[in-house]
Amino acid sequence: MTDSQLPENHPFAEFFRDTQAPAKSAPARPAPTSASVPSSAASAPAAHAPSGHAPGTRRAARATQVIDSVRDQATTAFDSLPPQSPPPADPPTRVREPRPPKRRRSRRGLWAIVIAIVLVGGLTAIGSTIYFSYEPQINKIFGAKEVDDFTGTGTGETVNFVIASGDDGSTIGDNLAKAGVVKSSSAFYALAIKQPNLVFQPGTYTLQKGMSSQAALDGLQNPANSVTVSVVITEGTVAADVLTDLADKTGVPLADLQAEAANYTQFGIDPSAPNIEGYLFPATYTFQPNTSAHDLIKTMVDRTFQSLDAAGVAPADRQKTLTMASIIQKEGGSTADFYKVSRVFANRIADSMPLQSDATVAYGAGSKEVDTTNAQRNDESNKYNTYVYQGLPVGPISNPGDDAIKAALNPAAGTWLYFVTINLDTGLTCFSDTLSEHDAAVNLYQQSASGTPATSCP
Repeated sequence: MTDSQLPENHPFAEFFRDTQAPAKSAPARPAPTSASVPSSAASAPAAHAPSGHAPGTRRAARATQVIDSVRDQATTAFDSLPPQSPPPADPPTRVREPRPPKRRRSRRGLWAIVIAIVLVGGLTAIGSTIYFSYEPQINKIFGAKEVDDFTGTGTGETVNFVIASGDDGSTIGDNLAKAGVVKSSSAFYALAIKQPNLVFQPGTYTLQKGMSSQAALDGLQNPANSVTVSVVITEGTVAADVLTDLADKTGVPLADLQAEAANYTQFGIDPSAPNIEGYLFPATYTFQPNTSAHDLIKTMVDRTFQSLDAAGVAPADRQKTLTMASIIQKEGGSTADFYKVSRVFANRIADSMPLQSDATVAYGAGSKEVDTTNAQRNDESNKYNTYVYQGLPVGPISNPGDDAIKAALNPAAGTWLYFVTINLDTGLTCFSDTLSEHDAAVNLYQQSASGTPATSCP
């Protein structure tokens, strides 16, 4: 009901008028006990009295009567209903926990997040631009590492890279970086240590600048990239010619080789030797580029010692053995004859006869020809003149090989005192016990030299 003005004859008009008026404060009075109020109402709590009516007033009494009348009518109607069975028990009502209210994000918070993202992105972009513009300087200041590897197989500019004996992966990496082959030693070394069975062979290798670490590693493992210099020294070559060949093949100055050879005792050669002759072993050598003159010669001398040791020659006998072997090497026509030639010289020394070797005379005279003149054979100033001096000469006259060394140590059985090669083309050599037999063989040699080759000994 929205109309606040009730009709005057409405039973509750007076009641609502009183409740709508402001209540006036009055001292509390005890609720009266009136004979006009039913007993049930008298025993009801005071809370049943409508608020806003002062106790004991005519309005309060009338309101109470109305309430009691309504209650009595409701009770009489309820009592007149037939008895009914109690309703079936329903399952307990499930109480749903109230959901917490959703927090609504304010637009102000969303805008703050958006602004923060934009600021971070902008700062990142600015920072990236600054870093890439000044990367080397920043890395230097803060100790940051640059990208430490090249890509690809190189720029095409070749580099001769040397691995020395004893170099490990770390040293090799440092040297590669210094040579500009790889960008970083650490990148190469990190790759190398991942291969526990990796072995680096000493030598010189052809690589390129600007190679990736993997490309450089593969290049060092490829034998095709190994750079070597081969020098072939034939048996019977004299030391002067050996040094010349070394200089020509290796590019090392001849003067440097001659200076090192002159100081031969530094290589372990006995000071009693007149020079380095006989100690430059004839063989095929493979040297690394830029090998020093000292190392070239030392390699050859060490090879001579190796051969003498293998043949069982004591260090004290090296000079004598090499001297005999060098004469056999120059005089013998063929390897098969070496042992007979050795026996001839051994028998002559045993009989106190001069060796009378033209090869020794020619060496002392500085001649490369085996034939000698009467003047040369009579020259007493030539210390290698075995026509004048008995026994072995003062030193070797060439650099002998293994066959000549073995022949010097193991002469064939025989009584020969003379020999002569009668055919220089075939190497046919005749051995004689007497001087007359020897003279007959010399005639055959002279005929062969004049154009009638000898085919057999007399």
